[in-house]
Amino acid sequence: MKDLTEQDFLSGKVDLHIHSTFSDGKADFKDILESAKKKGYKKIAITDHNTVEGHKRYKDDILITGVEFDCWFGYVFIHLLAYNIDVNHPALEPFMAKTKAETEGDLIRLFSKRNVPDLIKAIHEAGGVAVLAHPACYWALSLEKLVKDLMKHGLDGIEVFYPYPRFRKIVKFHSSKDVMKIANKYPQLIKTGGTDFHQENFL
Repeated sequence: MKDLTEQDFLSGKVDLHIHSTFSDGKADFKDILESAKKKGYKKIAITDHNTVEGHKRYKDDILITGVEFDCWFGYVFIHLLAYNIDVNHPALEPFMAKTKAETEGDLIRLFSKRNVPDLIKAIHEAGGVAVLAHPACYWALSLEKLVKDLMKHGLDGIEVFYPYPRFRKIVKFHSSKDVMKIANKYPQLIKTGGTDFHQENFL
């Protein structure tokens, strides 16, 4: 993942934030993968909510293992992306959804009791990296403080390239410029990006 450049994300041929029918997406996991290969994607990550069941069934050279966890960090409800994880690692099991509803129901996911420091530790134990998803969406008085506090617990990256103008347009408390500024201020953070795809036909 660290070998992906800003230009890779801007080219439209890398998408590290995709959802399938294993959570709240409308497209089949295998269909997304096949479509991405036909369209010449360099890398994709299917990051279903709180589940890695798709990754246990399908593997490919362009596919990065991923998952998006719903969790509370203090008073802020956040989404934490995990990449390059061993999907069978026992450290991750306590944080995975136990029912299908926990992968797709917004209200149910709001009741998450995942402990973020423990979750990041588990992601690292599973060989992965922890990335804060769509940071501009969080109701945090100081986005930079939120990021710095997460970094104290091992946060590895921040999702910089994200289509705020066409998705989460209303629920947005900060700007994409704020996110980029923070990412540039802390160069140790990996910059990632994705479309947060949920539709039927992968583009």
